Amino acid sequence: MQDPQDSTSATASPQATPDSAATQASVTNPVDENWARKTLQDLAFANLKEQQSQRRWKLGMRLTWVFLLGFVVWLVFSLNSPVTNTSFPHTALVTVEGEIGPDTEASAQNVMSAMRTALEDPGSKALVLLINSPGGSPVQAGLINDEITRLRALHNKPIYAVVEESCASAAYYIAAAADQIYVDKASLVGSIGVLMDGFGFTGLMDKLGVERRLMTAGENKGFLDPFSPQTEPQRQHAQAMLNQIHTQFIEVVKKGRGDRLKETPELFSGLFWSGQQAVELGLADSLGSIDGVARDVVKAPDVIDYTQRENVAERLVKRFGVAVGEGTVRAMRTLGVGLR
Repeated sequence: MQDPQDSTSATASPQATPDSAATQASVTNPVDENWARKTLQDLAFANLKEQQSQRRWKLGMRLTWVFLLGFVVWLVFSLNSPVTNTSFPHTALVTVEGEIGPDTEASAQNVMSAMRTALEDPGSKALVLLINSPGGSPVQAGLINDEITRLRALHNKPIYAVVEESCASAAYYIAAAADQIYVDKASLVGSIGVLMDGFGFTGLMDKLGVERRLMTAGENKGFLDPFSPQTEPQRQHAQAMLNQIHTQFIEVVKKGRGDRLKETPELFSGLFWSGQQAVELGLADSLGSIDGVARDVVKAPDVIDYTQRENVAERLVKRFGVAVGEGTVRAMRTLGVGLR
């Protein structure tokens, strides 16, 4: 027989062993692994969706910019395109307004292009230059003057000038080529002269003790420098050049106005006169306005404007081009390209 104590010890609960703990862990691990796998999958899909959303947004923005750029370009060409196919009788109008210069709306390129379009139109009976300008570049004015003479002979149509507020200096250089000049009685007309202006700071620099260090190759290279003294030979050279341009101006006025001019000692001195005085001096033919000239002189009261103006879209395109150019230069400098 067995000892009761042995029997008791034999029936006691067995202790947990390492093998049983491993078995328990193997039962719970699949759940944890499935949760982790699902979480990683969710994160991966969310990241993929975010990347797809960013790509769609970038593509949409690029398409928007392309559309806007195309719209601006369309505006430039549509709003700035000259009038065509106006076969009914009318008076063609081209405005010369503001400073006359190569980079202005009253540049020779803009004015001449508008004049050509206006006179090539079969419906235009005459061209009227509506002038409101204080003057500007004699070169630009000379180009327009020559083109007026050429176009009048080519198309055999009269060209008139109508002055609003002012027609001075280079603006009158242009008007002198017209068949007739009409002014308002209070217009400012004339200023037949040439000037070259600037400043000289040499005396002030001497008082301040400032020394100008200018190096040139050629003794007269810096004679227009405001910080360097001007010699008498340099002054005489500049004056001779101005006198020559002034003589050219006078010859153009005499050729255009002919016997209508009543020459006086002050006529070509650079003075300007009111419109009424200009008529008396022969600088203008009569008082008149654009509507009056179209109705009573041209006999075509309908006026069509052929002026080439810079519109808002065109300014945006220019600014965009400048911005792109500046960005390119900065990028090239960053890369070490020697644009300095």
